[in-house]
Amino acid sequence: MDVMQTIKDILQENLDIDPETVTAESTLDDLGIDSLDTVELICDLEERCNIEMGYPEGLNSIGDVVNYIENL
Repeated sequence: MDVMQTIKDILQENLDIDPETVTAESTLDDLGIDSLDTVELICDLEERCNIEMGYPEGLNSIGDVVNYIENL
């Protein structure tokens, strides 16, 4: 599974964020993702990736999210 692509797809579908602007270094703030959007992103990732993320802390960038999921 390509976690980065899954994140890009979700962000494009839910928040109309251009996938080309999403990189590992992109912070959630840079992309305009607020706390409610983050919760929705986590829920969608759990569903699509068939994982349980719980309540992760310290996820500031897209790369942080990718690393967290890949290390589950």
